[in-house]
Amino acid sequence: MPKLETLKKQAKQLVRWHRDGVWTVAARIRAGLPKCAGLTDQQILERPFPLAEAQELLAREAGYETWAELIAGAAAEPRAGGAADDRDLGPAEPTLFVSDFQRALVFFQEKLGFGVAFTYGQPAFFGVLQRGAARIGLRHVESQVYAGDVRAREQLIPITVEAPNVKALYGEYQAAGVTFYQPLKRQPWGAQDFVVQDPDGNLIGFNFNP
Repeated sequence: MPKLETLKKQAKQLVRWHRDGVWTVAARIRAGLPKCAGLTDQQILERPFPLAEAQELLAREAGYETWAELIAGAAAEPRAGGAADDRDLGPAEPTLFVSDFQRALVFFQEKLGFGVAFTYGQPAFFGVLQRGAARIGLRHVESQVYAGDVRAREQLIPITVEAPNVKALYGEYQAAGVTFYQPLKRQPWGAQDFVVQDPDGNLIGFNFNP
């Protein structure tokens, strides 16, 4: 987790981006703040966006409800030798390769409940989807990435997303008509997980490790 000073700088940067009309910030705000879930990009950029909301957004993206909880979590994060290590890594952002970019966008939004953080290209060929702290990239490719049925045959799951309430998420995806490669089950090591399949055959796992 970033240090306190880094988190403060990130919050101020979000406010500046909003003030400057950076449209990718609007997508992050809509995905991260429940009060803005139904607003368009233009409405979000026209409404006030105080520092407190930027702090709340960072907290929710990190899996906390409030800025105070995020700060407490950052302060409690263990560090080797009790000091910050500049070699620490941030969250990973894996990328899926898809043959139909727009179809993939619709699937992630309408079936998996992700918001669009941003897309790039005319027409768009790359983008990032976000739900909570989870961010997944999509990249359009013309040629076949995997040979034959190797994904299903070898059970290749390139992305696994942590889901604290995995049972509720499974029920949500059942109601949405998502195709499951593996239904919800408890593994021998104690984890509960399930795996969905996107329109391109990519396998995406969702799990909770107690």
